[in-house]
Amino acid sequence: MPEAFKDLYNEKFYLLLAKHLNKCLVDFNQDKFMQLIMSDNFEQLELKERMTHTKEVLHQFMPKDFPQATDVLVKLIDSLVDDGIKEGSVEFMFLPEYIETYGIDDYQTSISAFEKITQFTSAEFAVRPFLIKYGQQMLTQMFLWCKHSNYLVRRLASEGSRPRLPWAIDLRTYKDDATLLLPILHALFNDPTEIVRRSVANNLNDIAKDNPDTVIEFANQYIGESTQADRTIKHACRTLLKRASPEALALFGYDSTDIELITFNVLTEKVVMGTYAEFAFSIKNNSKETKKIRVEYGLYFMKKNGQLTKKVFKISERSLATNEIHQVLRKQSFKPISTRVYHAGVHQVSIILNGKEFAAKDFELISIN
Repeated sequence: MPEAFKDLYNEKFYLLLAKHLNKCLVDFNQDKFMQLIMSDNFEQLELKERMTHTKEVLHQFMPKDFPQATDVLVKLIDSLVDDGIKEGSVEFMFLPEYIETYGIDDYQTSISAFEKITQFTSAEFAVRPFLIKYGQQMLTQMFLWCKHSNYLVRRLASEGSRPRLPWAIDLRTYKDDATLLLPILHALFNDPTEIVRRSVANNLNDIAKDNPDTVIEFANQYIGESTQADRTIKHACRTLLKRASPEALALFGYDSTDIELITFNVLTEKVVMGTYAEFAFSIKNNSKETKKIRVEYGLYFMKKNGQLTKKVFKISERSLATNEIHQVLRKQSFKPISTRVYHAGVHQVSIILNGKEFAAKDFELISIN
């Protein structure tokens, strides 16, 4: 069984942390630190709770003066790096959270700390309260970070400002007016580092959920500029494509005219929970020219209240020659996952070709105790 993500925070990790804190803090009491960290309820804490717990215990040993405390954090990072611990170590995300909690009223010191810390562990969550409190001042700072020599600082500008960053507080200001983010996204769109470009695409995809026209307008400025630009725009438009936005489909040349669904059969009319639903279909290009085909299917899941909710899954993208027939066999897993609860009852599956959805067919999900 794979290790739970929260178990990154364990006794071995804290002993390593204590070793480095001992180098950075005068009169650091390692025994007391370990006693407070490994509290009686530690095993019951989930990932975010362990992260917050780590920050709060650390605070008890830090200088009360915030600028002095940030100096300690920078020394700690330097010590960890010297010991071979690499950037991107997610278990150290309690460090930017420390700045978020204890530095929210010390803007300048916090900005300098974020710039250093994010090069070691991402500060994308921690900068969001600063965007909320300081507004345009913080947004201007993030635009300045777009020119930073370190790609992780540049990425912070786009990732930290995402309106709907998963597992983070929403930035309602930018959900209401996404144009405020466009200077950052334009500045980073052709960044030399792919992880930064993907962050730009993720930000645009967030924007598309509330302001689709803004994303379409942005996309039209870059589509066809280069293969790289087209790839970034496509990633940015993935929600719009799943929603069958006519404007997004047209950007990539997806036209449903003369595309025929010839056959469509659900092969498992009754699906036992924990197994697979299986269906097959064939499509044909009746056009006189080769056409690009985006093949998807819609799964209508039964909810607890008996209503159906739709989720779109992409199968493939391909070219289909004149009169060519393409056959597809697909399985949909109903094995337990943490992100969805399955409910017994009648579900449906539909086929979607270049955004055009064809009639759905039923199958029943059954539970065997």
